[in-house]
Amino acid sequence: MSRSSSDGIDAEPATGGEVGSAEHADPVTPADDDLGVQGAPLERHSPFYVGFFGGLGVLMALWLGMRVMDIGSVLVLIVVSLFLAAGLNPAVEFLEGHRFRRSYAVLTVILAVIAALALFFVAIVPVISDQVAALSANAPGWLDSLQNNQAIRDVDDQYQIIDRIRDYVAGGDYVRGLFGGVLGFGLAVLSLLGNAFVVIVLTLYFLSGLKPTTEALYRLAPASRRDRVSKLGDRVVRSVGGYVSGAFIVATIAGVSSLVFLFVVGLGEYAVALAFTVALLDVIPMIGATIGAVLVSAIGFATDVRVGVACVIFYLIYQQVENYVLYPRVMSKSVDVPGAVTVIAALVGAALLGVVGALLAIPTAAALLMITREVFIRRQDRR
Repeated sequence: MSRSSSDGIDAEPATGGEVGSAEHADPVTPADDDLGVQGAPLERHSPFYVGFFGGLGVLMALWLGMRVMDIGSVLVLIVVSLFLAAGLNPAVEFLEGHRFRRSYAVLTVILAVIAALALFFVAIVPVISDQVAALSANAPGWLDSLQNNQAIRDVDDQYQIIDRIRDYVAGGDYVRGLFGGVLGFGLAVLSLLGNAFVVIVLTLYFLSGLKPTTEALYRLAPASRRDRVSKLGDRVVRSVGGYVSGAFIVATIAGVSSLVFLFVVGLGEYAVALAFTVALLDVIPMIGATIGAVLVSAIGFATDVRVGVACVIFYLIYQQVENYVLYPRVMSKSVDVPGAVTVIAALVGAALLGVVGALLAIPTAAALLMITREVFIRRQDRR
């Protein structure tokens, strides 16, 4: 019994000793690669989390916006080149429809554009320069003739407007003054030539690679929607190209008709310069054609009252023909843009990018309208 009891007593302390030793033993040192148990993630709805990462997002957006503004001029050149390439694409597709391969059609259009530009700079630019010089030389005499009108003379006696215009034109530095002196004028001309060269080169590159570029962009869409995206994209390209090419066709018709009329009416001395101005202004939506007509009519009145009346009658008739006959037929392949949308788009584009924005606003609005009709409105109709 004593042995058994002693054995039991001995056994209990042994057991208790083992337990006590286990409780008071030093903790086991973790291995070097044991980094502990991962804690709970940060609460995404906490004010600190939302404020910190929201602030980072705002800073990143501001930084990206500043970088985009830094390259804004380059982006404008790229957008203008894309629109010009889209405008020349209908000519390429026309040649493709007459059994031309795409590469040969692009090469033919590129050569035609280069030949037209070369003809313009070699044959027309010197004539325009001489006629602009003649206009500047005759401007003081026209200003003198304006003083024969009693109403204009009364206004001029009060504000000396004609005298100031005469001094400004007769000084011969009004063009350079627009750019800040001789150095500024030279830099402006170099910048204009450089931008024109960049636009021409980019337009040719975009035109030659328009089809592979659009196909590459379409592949970014999911496979289930790629067919519809490609069809919508092709329609957008065709509509924009139809508008751009149509606008240049209408402007060319306006310039040629003005050239013929000015030779007939007796303003042949300035016909090329004025016709080129009318064609250039006719591209600007809403007000371009009106500005060109007012300019030519003013010079006609300064030359002879009968010539001025003839100019007013001609441009009133021509603008009706252009608005109701030429424009609808030439623009039949582009998206129809409501009048209110045209005015709003032109105003917004002019406010953002000036004349370039006004030129690009209407085809952009046409593309957005088509996407809205084909995607958003159809989706709403199915609900």
